[in-house]
Amino acid sequence: MRFSKKSEYALRALLELTQAYGQQPVRRSDIAERQQIPLGFLESILLQLKNSGVLASRPGVDGGFRLIKKPEHISLGSIIRALDGPLAPIPCVSQTAFRTCEDCPYANEPQCPIKAPMLDVRNAISGVLDHYTLRDFVSRTTRGPKLAKQPKKKITVHT
Repeated sequence: MRFSKKSEYALRALLELTQAYGQQPVRRSDIAERQQIPLGFLESILLQLKNSGVLASRPGVDGGFRLIKKPEHISLGSIIRALDGPLAPIPCVSQTAFRTCEDCPYANEPQCPIKAPMLDVRNAISGVLDHYTLRDFVSRTTRGPKLAKQPKKKITVHT
């Protein structure tokens, strides 16, 4: 299973916001620069996280974004679900968006040979992502409290 670029960028942005928890709001331009996220894409991600109840924003010179809840109360699974939808690989094993598989010949059978392994996959993924909070996620980073912009490599062309 592969997560979207949107979720990857959101987790990178949330690193910044978690590190700044309890301090001043963080400007989206600062997040975009430090995390190397295109500003337009970041704006839509931050708005989606705000609409999901994860972030609050404040306009103005001293404005920016901040976490609404404590980082230890926000799981990575909740972030991924807010942006990408259910973690389940097929809808009939989803806890948050269950749907019967309409085109499956086993949909009306008591036992489905596909459902059991896909349930294990869903449980494994959600077990990991729901276990880790933003606080855990940030504490695992080996980079400093403010992530430094990486210098660009020079490319030498020999002719």
